Amino acid sequence: MINDVPIISKHPMADIPIEGLDSRLIQSGDQQFVFMEFDEDTEVEPHAHEAQWGVVLDGEMEICIGGKVHHLKKGDTYFIKKDEVHSAKIKAGYKDLTLFDQKDRYKEKNLIK
Repeated sequence: MINDVPIISKHPMADIPIEGLDSRLIQSGDQQFVFMEFDEDTEVEPHAHEAQWGVVLDGEMEICIGGKVHHLKKGDTYFIKKDEVHSAKIKAGYKDLTLFDQKDRYKEKNLIK
């Protein structure tokens, strides 16, 4: 999806160390939007950071926020408060748009080697 939509694919890739993830970073002042598309099943270990909001564009994810498990599918949204511990089990085919309340959560991926 990301590579098929020029208005999204023109943005730089985000440097997120997850195998099978295509992501695009949009910097907006003190916040970042990240389009994410997962080609593989993925588990994200428990962690915390600044506040995060997301909307599921396609697929399914199980996210644990503050000890409570949520099963999300297309059209669902989620919110994670600042410093709230969360983890996730993401299914291949999952796509979302995530807003991080942090200007430097991710850097642009350097593709030059």
